[in-house]
Amino acid sequence: MQSLQHLIRRHKAGDAAGIYSVCSAHPWVLESALRVALETDSAVLIEATSNQVNQFGGYTGMQPAQFRDAVWAQADTLGLPRDRVWLGGDHLGPNAWQDRPAQEAMQLAETLIDDYVAAGFRKIHLDCSMSCQGDPIPLGDDDVAARAARLCQIAERSWQRTGGEPPVYVIGTEVPVPGGAQETLDDVQVTHPDAAARTLQVHHAAWQQAGLEHVWPRVIALVVQPGVEFDHHRVVHYQPEKAAALSRFIASQPHIVYEAHSTDYQTPLAYRQLVRDHFAILKVGPALTFALREALFALDHIDRQWNGELKAAHLCDTLEQVMHEQPEQWRRYYHGTPHQQFIDRQYSLSDRVRYYWPQPQVQQAVDTMVSNLRQRPVPLALLSQYLPEQARAVSAGRLSHDPHDWVLDKIRGVLLTYAHACQPQPQGALA
Repeated sequence: MQSLQHLIRRHKAGDAAGIYSVCSAHPWVLESALRVALETDSAVLIEATSNQVNQFGGYTGMQPAQFRDAVWAQADTLGLPRDRVWLGGDHLGPNAWQDRPAQEAMQLAETLIDDYVAAGFRKIHLDCSMSCQGDPIPLGDDDVAARAARLCQIAERSWQRTGGEPPVYVIGTEVPVPGGAQETLDDVQVTHPDAAARTLQVHHAAWQQAGLEHVWPRVIALVVQPGVEFDHHRVVHYQPEKAAALSRFIASQPHIVYEAHSTDYQTPLAYRQLVRDHFAILKVGPALTFALREALFALDHIDRQWNGELKAAHLCDTLEQVMHEQPEQWRRYYHGTPHQQFIDRQYSLSDRVRYYWPQPQVQQAVDTMVSNLRQRPVPLALLSQYLPEQARAVSAGRLSHDPHDWVLDKIRGVLLTYAHACQPQPQGALA
């Protein structure tokens, strides 16, 4: 975290550097992220969310220490030093327990925070913006800040008990819904500078009241809405002129930058503009598993055409069957006719498919498909039909003939867009 704080200081001093945060628990996404860190000779920031990883296992079945061990094991295998793997927790608070009374939800959130920090997660997003059972909707800024300060106290105690580097914190009240908007979007309202100022003011006051004034310099980022979002099939793109006043406000604040959520599917130019405009931490999640899904669906078509319907793994059909039998992760989000729901399940930008990759039937189909394609090497012309960029890389000798590597390379393309945007740009390059 000293390196992360140094990056923030560089940015505040006028060096338009940033960092992207990989918000995914899929092992292939994480492997690709670790490989890109090796390729670019950089650190990688990996964040687990409270829905993915918590004291009950989350939808991945992993507790924080287990997630840490899984990431470190991959890093060790690839030869990436652990001090270049930065672990964070995203949306840590009562998010997973909004259907419970606030007192119960906050007690569960305290355990969540303690477990994350004890496991070595040091970038902590304190998100208490959601209303719990019995709370007013929306929850007021003062209540959000008081709950965040309460969780910060827990994090500090956990760090002091377990040792290591002190945590750094991300705060905010205008926090986008994890995983993209649930409704159809036409436009997104950019956070007003006055709202950002009030958020900082009430949080600072809450930190002071909780005896955390000495911790405040480790609050490194504020989550606001810069005007970027996506729903099931549309993307709201960044427009710098709409965020100009918001950008000017944070430039005057010591040790704090903006953290931008839901930056998935923006253009390469937009990412560079966001970093320039002090949205120095860019969160990406569904775009990575969307690229994973695109590659795996392409392999399914290749498998069926190359190995025949009888021998093929039929991954897409298996996935659709499992999603029908276990609709809990998509039913609240996808509506309309049966055909529209099918299109959304398979292709939505919000990518609810990502919740189903750990299912045993789906994982078995993936394993069988990859095994099929390894046993009978795929002709380059067939690969080019479904994964043309990877086919060109294979032809050029940059990429192996292993289908697992084709999937990683598809994810790599998304990651490199972020990595390049987070490098300081030449003066006037974005004018």
